Amino acid sequence: MMNHTDIENSYPPHPVQDLSFVVIPLLKGVIYQDESPALWNSLFNLSSAVRDYVAVLGLELIFDEAEGYAFLRSRSESGAEGTIPTPRLMARRQLSYPVSLLLALLRKKLAEFDAGAGETRLILSRDEVVELIRIFLPPGSNEVRLIDQVDASLNKIAELGFIRRLRGERQMIEVRRIIKAFIDAQWLADFDRRLDEYLQRPAEPMEGRDE
Repeated sequence: MMNHTDIENSYPPHPVQDLSFVVIPLLKGVIYQDESPALWNSLFNLSSAVRDYVAVLGLELIFDEAEGYAFLRSRSESGAEGTIPTPRLMARRQLSYPVSLLLALLRKKLAEFDAGAGETRLILSRDEVVELIRIFLPPGSNEVRLIDQVDASLNKIAELGFIRRLRGERQMIEVRRIIKAFIDAQWLADFDRRLDEYLQRPAEPMEGRDE
């Protein structure tokens, strides 16, 4: 016969609605401490329960307290030997050459920024971004078209959450520190080789499509 203590222990440590309050925003995208402090505090308090909750879905919680962001990503597609891999819930995105290149350049710029003393937020103007990417384009590229194409790539990167445009200053962007979680130190160590590969590629129009 189940006693009072057994009944109490049979309930989950956190109500499902509390977990849903945190997990649903995570399934929609990144949670930033500076943008959603109340949600961030809830996630901080429920992080262990959230990890267990999303693990059932084949996801893992990436929670970077120092940098102030959290997101979900799929676990390894390859299951243990003899098991069936978990289906992917978080879809992969195929990025165009221009977007991939610009992401790499912004990540390197952030690494250089962090290596120096000073501000914690990397803010760049659109003109500075244009200069970053100009050397990888064919000589004599049309300036107006180049700016339009850079804007299109920046819009895509903003949609992915790696940058944000400053309110009231649409030509200024902030590089979000979450970019470090996707372009890690090992990837950055191969940066020069990757850029050499980019330079060896036939010239491609900046307006390559993303899926």
